Amino acid sequence: MPVLRQRSVRSLANRVFETIRQARMLAPGDRAGIAVSGGADSVALLRILEGLRDRLGIALLIVHFNHRLRGAESDADAQFVEDLARARGLECIVGCEDVSAAAASNKWNLEDAARRLRYAFFERVVAEGRATRIVVAHTADDQAETVLAHILRGTGPAGLAGIYPAVGSIVRPLLRERREDLRKYLRDLGQTWREDATNRDLSKQRARIREQLVPVLERDFSPRAVNHLAGLATLAREEEIFWNALVEDRFRALVRADQGTFGIRIHDLLAPMDLSAGGEAAALRTVTERLIRRIYRELRGGLGGLTAVHVEQVIRLASESASGRRAELPGGILVQRNFGDLIFSRTQRIGRRSRSRKTLSEANAYLYVVTLPTQGVATVSVPELNSRFYLKVIDWSISERDTKGDSAALDADLLREPLILRSWRPGDAFRPRGRRQTKKLKEMFLAGRVPSRDRACWPVLESGGRVAWARGMPPAEEFCVRDDTQSGVVIEEIQL
Repeated sequence: MPVLRQRSVRSLANRVFETIRQARMLAPGDRAGIAVSGGADSVALLRILEGLRDRLGIALLIVHFNHRLRGAESDADAQFVEDLARARGLECIVGCEDVSAAAASNKWNLEDAARRLRYAFFERVVAEGRATRIVVAHTADDQAETVLAHILRGTGPAGLAGIYPAVGSIVRPLLRERREDLRKYLRDLGQTWREDATNRDLSKQRARIREQLVPVLERDFSPRAVNHLAGLATLAREEEIFWNALVEDRFRALVRADQGTFGIRIHDLLAPMDLSAGGEAAALRTVTERLIRRIYRELRGGLGGLTAVHVEQVIRLASESASGRRAELPGGILVQRNFGDLIFSRTQRIGRRSRSRKTLSEANAYLYVVTLPTQGVATVSVPELNSRFYLKVIDWSISERDTKGDSAALDADLLREPLILRSWRPGDAFRPRGRRQTKKLKEMFLAGRVPSRDRACWPVLESGGRVAWARGMPPAEEFCVRDDTQSGVVIEEIQL
């Protein structure tokens, strides 16, 4: 290989190494599953990590998801990836699903369905212990296109953050690299890749941004437009992390949970912080808006459908309305003013409630109050499941090395009464350990391929009205063991 090409290859690899090291994306001993579609970006990622494998102290394997959207072309992509894995001496795990059928049955668009199923496949690979991290090949170009798509759709600061470098077990070490640099890297290696013709389908907005808008910005406005947009995403992401931490602190300090409802004093909502510096009103307004969204997300399990107009409606309810007035938000969420409080709850009609109870009863629903000891074991027999649950309270500092990786490990001091072991209810949602977003348990059932017949009786542990744990799922982030945990709770289920 000519000297200049060698330098180019080493330079790219060194940049990626520094990105991984600075962000701690991979650690020695990790088993990294490289998501290889067959396209240039993912093939380049594979070849780069091959060269960095020893420096990083990691093991590699390839994961490929066949969306079955392009018939023989999709199958050819899968065969290319399997052949590539064989040639590189790597294990290859292939997943395959009918994305079109899933989109139709769930009323998702194709792109959303493909993303959901693809990442559910990645989660299964990690959950099964076949990989500890999934490495995805999103680039600076992907980041810029995402930011532009969010701007055109209409977004706030959160949308400007674009693609996150690391979320849970997913890491993206190429977010600072340009797509063309990766193709040049592959050409220098003499490495082939597959081209997906649908990436140039101009009927899709993402393709129009890639093929039409970005070239105009680079040619007529700034040749570094992509880099500037990717840099903007980084700054917005840092701001979002700060705001999320601040709002989470205010949420925990000011919001009260009571049997499925969330209440907050109106004074606390409109003045959630004590500020004495200039610009107080604007800063408080920002925290208030984000706090409303945080309560809504906690109650509904996501922000879908909530707009700035709805947030303004809640603020007016708090600042201008009389007691007894209310506002209805998307997703069946009701906000009612009760003297000096706002109460957020789910709307329920009496007829619907009675039908719901009948359905749950028919599904063999159950509910058991758990009394957690200071030390020892709380035992709960659930005849509906023919199971017995053991909630073991243990000294976490002593047994940490034995239980640190246990997916059912909770912090005993974070659990609140009433502590209830019950069957799953529609709408149950929580933020799994290591995740940024709250997820509905129903979505986790779909991702984990839990049969419909098993879901109604699926065991859930509720703490103070919030889901803390569900069988086979990562525990809720807010109840997880932490570095300062004194007493841990490990849950074990034994079939009778």
